[in-house]
Amino acid sequence: MYTKLHFRPYISNRLVLFPQRIDEDIAENAPVRIINAVIDSLDLENIYKLYSELGRNPYDPGMMLKVVIYAYMSNIYSCRKIEDALKRDVHFIWLAGYEKPDFKTINNFRNRVKDEIGNIFTQLVLLLAEQGLVSLDVEYIDGTKIESKANKYTFVWRKTVEKNRAKLLEKIKMLLRQIDDAVAQDWAAEQEAVEFTPETLSLLIDGLKDALHKEDAPQDKEQKKQRREKKRQIRQLEEHRDKLSEYDGRLEQVGSRNSMSKTDPDAIFMRMKEDAMNNGQTKPGYNLQISAENQFITDFALFPNPTDTLTLIPFFNSFLERYHRLPSVVVADSGYGSEENYRFMDEAGMEPYVKYNRFHLEQRPRYKPNPFHHDNFHYNSEQDYYVCPMGQHMTRIGTSHSKTASGYRSESARYRAQNCKGCPLRCQCYKAKGDRRVIEVNHRLNRYKKTARELLTSKDGIRHRGRRCIEPEAVFGQMKTGMAYRRFRHFGKDKVTMDFAFFAISFNLKKMCSKIAKQAKNGGNTPHFGLFMPVLRFLHSENRIFRKNHQKSVT
Repeated sequence: MYTKLHFRPYISNRLVLFPQRIDEDIAENAPVRIINAVIDSLDLENIYKLYSELGRNPYDPGMMLKVVIYAYMSNIYSCRKIEDALKRDVHFIWLAGYEKPDFKTINNFRNRVKDEIGNIFTQLVLLLAEQGLVSLDVEYIDGTKIESKANKYTFVWRKTVEKNRAKLLEKIKMLLRQIDDAVAQDWAAEQEAVEFTPETLSLLIDGLKDALHKEDAPQDKEQKKQRREKKRQIRQLEEHRDKLSEYDGRLEQVGSRNSMSKTDPDAIFMRMKEDAMNNGQTKPGYNLQISAENQFITDFALFPNPTDTLTLIPFFNSFLERYHRLPSVVVADSGYGSEENYRFMDEAGMEPYVKYNRFHLEQRPRYKPNPFHHDNFHYNSEQDYYVCPMGQHMTRIGTSHSKTASGYRSESARYRAQNCKGCPLRCQCYKAKGDRRVIEVNHRLNRYKKTARELLTSKDGIRHRGRRCIEPEAVFGQMKTGMAYRRFRHFGKDKVTMDFAFFAISFNLKKMCSKIAKQAKNGGNTPHFGLFMPVLRFLHSENRIFRKNHQKSVT
């Protein structure tokens, strides 16, 4: 017997296609709901103040903030792609309340809140601290280099600019000697000891033009030729003036740095780990420093330094400005182990689980100290002298001082042997000229290294060293690989900082959602599950932690 086939009715253009409540297709514990609740709990008063009461009604800043943060959580960083998601993705449609801001409005919002988005990040970290997810007492610090949006061929090297500027000044002086005019000769004589500036050259050019204008009209070919030659020299002097102004501007932008990018003056050229050509080519970028705890980003800062040594103290100042306190325990690698940093942490009362440059070498099982290195010489602290491998006393002969790039003055004691002539160990001990070896010892740094060594080899030090590999390193791995955030998309340090602040907020929220989902999957039978209950109550209550009642309407 034949049976007729029946299918479900299919009408693609029916009037009511979506359900009356669009959130029916969104899970109860979906990350978008948690983001909506958490952002509603924050204080957005300063963001509301950025809008004017006049003009057309703007989109709600809270809605825009939720959309941008959720887009960053979804690895969407382009404003045009966010605009498309607001039309196609049900999560974005529900979160935005079916509002459809275009890409330009989204970009303008990000630029508008660039000075306040850091406060939103701080509030979120304080919320995590209140829920017990971070303590802000133990901070794992590390840095990574992220490429700028600028082209890799827009480099400006300070030494090259200084060299070309010196050559240009010589050309200007030679040109003034060639100009047969009393005004130019006077200027050339006055500027022998003082360098030219674009302003002085402008005054000189005006004087030459006035002198040329006052001359009588040329009568013969020879006079016309001389007049044309003077005009050519004035034009050439104007070109030199403009070029000198360009060089001065470049040097002012570079400052104390060695390089910069023409299109992104805040970025400097440095070698990146992501080297596709494997030739060590430098690229414009920023040195991103973060502090992490339980794989949450607790603070971040961007620096134009290719190394990490000079970034630690400014980073702690950023942490202090953000939370009005400093961590009690600091864990970092050997890139931060300098006397200046150790002294700052010691005076601030922090425990420095920070390695120095030879710590890994000393911890190797087959490590044998070099008996000819001055760190391994016997030191008599009472009489202040060293004993070399041959038993000679090395007496103190003075003190040397050095200054770091940040202005910190370091002091080293100098010791000299009595006589090294004829010593059988002379060829192994040192290779410098002279019959008496001289060593320099930084006693303060040695004391700091000893303290750091004792901390790092203790039980807590071993635990912190093991966790350091899975704290900031894991954050960088998830950031670059999991969330595809490998390159900045803005020019200028202020906009780059704004962009990463959005990313840091989304990263912490994504990590929090992941922990909530993991705890819920385990049925709450794991430690600290109760810490997530206040966050989960956001989904069903009107409780707010930070937000104040906003009485003023935004128009």
